Amino acid sequence: MNLSVIIPIKDEQDNLRPLHERLCSALDPLGLEHELIFVDDGSTDGSVAVLSELAGRDPRVRVVQLRRNFGQTAALQAGIDHSTGDILVTLDGDLQNDPADIPMLLERLHEGYDAVFGQRAKRQDNFVIRKLPSLAANWLIRWVTGSAIKDMGCTLRAMRRDLAEELSLYGEMHRFVPVLAQQYGAKLLQVPVRHHPRVAGQTKYTLSRSVRVLLDLITVKFFHSYLTRPMHIMGLAGLVALGLGALSLLVPVWNKVFHDISIIRSPMLHLTVMLELIGVQFISMGLLGEVLSRTYFESQGKKAYTVRRTLNLETNQEQRRAA
Repeated sequence: MNLSVIIPIKDEQDNLRPLHERLCSALDPLGLEHELIFVDDGSTDGSVAVLSELAGRDPRVRVVQLRRNFGQTAALQAGIDHSTGDILVTLDGDLQNDPADIPMLLERLHEGYDAVFGQRAKRQDNFVIRKLPSLAANWLIRWVTGSAIKDMGCTLRAMRRDLAEELSLYGEMHRFVPVLAQQYGAKLLQVPVRHHPRVAGQTKYTLSRSVRVLLDLITVKFFHSYLTRPMHIMGLAGLVALGLGALSLLVPVWNKVFHDISIIRSPMLHLTVMLELIGVQFISMGLLGEVLSRTYFESQGKKAYTVRRTLNLETNQEQRRAA
């Protein structure tokens, strides 16, 4: 299997047939062996019936029906787990992504990139509810993570299988796929793609997602920068708290020496005690984090690095096995 197209859907019965037609029109001329994996994420309309119909008349249509609504990230992971292609393409099932852009993504991918992400040109969404929060979230994510990808929310993307299998997708991490790929060390490219207005079905996007983006961003930043060295963040916060506590102690000491004011009655003494306790707690959390980090890597045999390729190492490996 050369290509797997993964489409997570929820309540998109009116979009599925035209989406299937457009996918066939875009992929059939390529001459690639391909499969279309529709992941139903707990639809309550007639989406499952439509998918069953499509699968009955097109053997390339594969359907994964989840038992309930687990969210877009889980649906995306299910699609990856059940795919067989060397190249994975993902897109939404609402017809806002254009399947006609897939050949262009594949062409750019074969230039040596590990993943090619779409950037929605002339995005056809409500400015206040969709575009403005998205612009703010994308800027914040780029500023925190250093990613060069400008449109994190575009689900039209092409990836090599080895990269897709290494992505840790859970919670609502689907919007951070470019960041996770960058952290893995992948060679990335973003290209403009077409974007169409929704003509059927209802959007699942709400403003509450903007808050969840901020919380997930904290998680992504921690796992990227401090997973292997949690003491560097917790210990630093602890040292800062201890230092501020020591400085705040100077105030009651100064008042006692020069103004004969009781140290015990000074509110700064209470602040000192609080800051010192906070500092000790942060350092203790850092030590616990170091223990958990070592357990995480050593118990699963994980490495703290990824290798793109090796040269002339086969002989060394054979010698070690022989020894």
